Amino acid sequence: MSDSKILMIDDDRDVLVATRMFLKQHGYDVDTEEQPVFLPQLLKNKQYDLILLDMNFSKGANRGKEGFYWLDQVLEADPSAIVIMITAYGDVELAIQAIKRGATDFVQKPWKTEKLLATLSAALKLSHSQREVGRLQAIQHQQLSDQTPEIIGGSSSMQKLFEQIRKVAATDANVLLLGENGTGKELVARALHRQSLRAKKPFVAVDMGAIHEGLFESELFGHAKGAFTDAHENRIGRFELADKGTLFLDEIGNLSLALQAKLLTALQNRTLVRLGENRPISIDIRLISATNMPIHQMVQEKQFRQDLLYRINTVEIRLPALRDRKEDIALLASHFLRRYAAKYKKQMKAISQAAIRRMEKYTWPGNVRELEHAIERAVIMTDSEVLQPEDFYFSPASVTHDSLEMDTYQLEEVEKLVIRKVISKHGGNISLAAKELGLTRTSLYRRIEKYGI
Repeated sequence: MSDSKILMIDDDRDVLVATRMFLKQHGYDVDTEEQPVFLPQLLKNKQYDLILLDMNFSKGANRGKEGFYWLDQVLEADPSAIVIMITAYGDVELAIQAIKRGATDFVQKPWKTEKLLATLSAALKLSHSQREVGRLQAIQHQQLSDQTPEIIGGSSSMQKLFEQIRKVAATDANVLLLGENGTGKELVARALHRQSLRAKKPFVAVDMGAIHEGLFESELFGHAKGAFTDAHENRIGRFELADKGTLFLDEIGNLSLALQAKLLTALQNRTLVRLGENRPISIDIRLISATNMPIHQMVQEKQFRQDLLYRINTVEIRLPALRDRKEDIALLASHFLRRYAAKYKKQMKAISQAAIRRMEKYTWPGNVRELEHAIERAVIMTDSEVLQPEDFYFSPASVTHDSLEMDTYQLEEVEKLVIRKVISKHGGNISLAAKELGLTRTSLYRRIEKYGI
């Protein structure tokens, strides 16, 4: 792995010079030092991807005590440090003891160049993996520290949702979240992770609908350098990044049947193989999936694999649409008002009852996400301390169970309203809805995805 930074500590100057020259020819950045006493200062001044550490330094020493001491010092300073012990032929037992104490591997002097390069390459892959996971965990910790938005609601449907989260979070059961766009599926996934035994490990979210089919395996499983034209370096996939933590696969209903088969294989075997490699890698994840698609109907219509559905929905949680919990609108609106008034440094006191009543009459096709955007826009645009109905622009759509009302005759909005009404009329049966609309099921699915229905 070129450009990797290596520190080599050995009391044999000839070994240091020869090894440094050899490794530099292969693209490595190598620092050397004869005296291990300088090791703490070197590690303080520079971050190394790998440390080559001799087992013995004093003349005539052969018991490895010095090597063990300095190994302990390195690992105490950085428990994730990658250390390869250098040992003379016949001291293999000492090297094995060092591995038990935290070393990654060992090489014997005199070494064969191919063996040395192979050992370094494997160790550097591990170093890169650990740094990626560490970076991800740091990001996650920062996100949690930045007051990650909580799920808000006092309605009976939300109280039921909170109880489901409480019961399911403590388990490792795979969870499938169902709900329209904007209902907060990722928030629920993050809540499940935060309340789980994996809370201190990574939470990795993947938008399956945004992954190009040709990059699916690379994104999820990773690839080796040279696996394909643009694979200029080794890359860890999302599964590996989420190891010991939670993997959230959003919009899983958008996967083609071919990609569903690849995903199912990884989930069944709990292993993956990076592109360009043959070695299987074990994975330990808690899987949470989500979709706004009618996934059970898709199974009946052979658009989604039944065996994959069984694999991902040990527990199924349905998120209510905002129009079905209108008693939460005032609570959510006040929450978003406080957030954006603080963000834009405006003295906002309240939302008028007239504005709340107008909100409660609106059906919110974009759900909580649309409500949040509406409040943010109103806070930015108003000069008043109290938000009024005229401060809001409502998307021209309103659908009830008994009638179809429109505030606009824009064709796309009309089409969206009609599709929603017909699907509701047939109880979610896509085949019947498509037939009444004069569309194929595939065409209707495309429109459902387009409009976020």
